Amino acid sequence: MLTIIINKGYGEGMTLHRAALALLSSSLLVVAGCSATEQGDGSEAPTSDQAAAPAVVEGPSVVVTTTILGSVVGNILSCAVGSDASMTVVMPIGADPHDFQPSSEQVAAMSTAELVVANGLFLEEGLVSVLESLETDGVNVLHVAELVDPLPFVDEHPDEHARDHGDDHADEAADERAHGDFDPHFWFDMERMALVAELVGSELATATGVSDYEDCGVSVATEIRSAEADVIAALQAVPEESRILVTDHDAFGYFADRYDFHVAGVVIPGGSTLADPSSRELAELVEVIERENVPAIFANTATSSDVVTSLAAEIGRDIHVVALFVGSLGGPGSGAEDYTSMMVLNASLIADALTD
Repeated sequence: MLTIIINKGYGEGMTLHRAALALLSSSLLVVAGCSATEQGDGSEAPTSDQAAAPAVVEGPSVVVTTTILGSVVGNILSCAVGSDASMTVVMPIGADPHDFQPSSEQVAAMSTAELVVANGLFLEEGLVSVLESLETDGVNVLHVAELVDPLPFVDEHPDEHARDHGDDHADEAADERAHGDFDPHFWFDMERMALVAELVGSELATATGVSDYEDCGVSVATEIRSAEADVIAALQAVPEESRILVTDHDAFGYFADRYDFHVAGVVIPGGSTLADPSSRELAELVEVIERENVPAIFANTATSSDVVTSLAAEIGRDIHVVALFVGSLGGPGSGAEDYTSMMVLNASLIADALTD
C-alpha cells in the first residue's frame, strides 16, 4: 500500500501524516501485546490465530519537494509489489517552487525520511539551506537535476548588454543568475525525466534493499517515453517558422532544445519568477515580439499573469496570453493531474496558440 500526501497548505498534510503514523503505532502495540507469551510465570500462551498473525512492517518514508516529481516518484512507489511506502509531497498543487517556504513540520518530515527527492539547481529557493542542513546531518537527499546533464542558462546578447548598460547592468545580470548558472527546469525534456525515473528507482532500491524499485523506475521511464510520442505528435502541427516562444520566465530552455523551438524572450529576467523586469527590458521584449510577429505569450498557472497581460496590451495587435503548467501540476479536472498529462496538455496548448 502506498500512502501519498500532497500538502494543501504548509502544515495540513503533515498533520494527516502524523495521525496515520500514530494509528500505525497503535496497531503495532496491539500486535505486540497479542503476541506476548508467558511460559512458566502463569501468563497466557498465544492462540494459533495469534501465532499466525503477520508482522506489521512499516515501509520506507519518501519526501519529494515538487508535485511534478511527486507524480513520477509516486508511480515508482506504487508499482513495487508489496511496497508499504509512504510519500509526502512538500509543495501543494499550484505552488511556485521558486517562491515556496516550508513549514517546520515539513522540515521535520524530511529529517526522518529514508530518501528526500529534490529538484536541485536552486529551483526550490526557499529550501536550499534546509536541504544543505539535512545532508550535513546524514539525510539521503537526491538532487535529480544535477544528474541529467543540465543545460546552462544562455545570455544571448552579453556584449550588447555590456555596451548599452555598462557595469551596473552586469551586476544586475549577476543578481538575476544568483540562483545558479544551470537551468533547473529539466522536466520539460521528457527524456531527461525518464532518466530521473530510472535514477530514483535505483536509489530507492539501494536505500531500502527492495530490488523491485529499480525495475519500477525502468517501467515508469518507459511510460514517460511512450507519452513523449504524444507530445511530439501534438507539436508537429507547428511549422518551423512559428516555433517561437515568449514565456513568463526562463523555464523553457529544455523544451526548446528537445523539441526544436526558439525562445525569443522572457517577461521576467533570469531563471526564477522572483525577479522584476525593468521598463527598458519590457520595451525591448515588445520590440522582439513585434519584429518576430509572435502570436502568443505563455504565462504560468502558478504565478500572477498581470505583467504578461500588461505586456500583451502594449502590442499593437491581438496576441494570445496562454497559461501553461510550469512548476506545478494542476488540480482535479485541469487535465494536468500528473506529469505525463501535464506535458501533453502543455504541448497541445502551445501548438494551438502558435497555429491559430
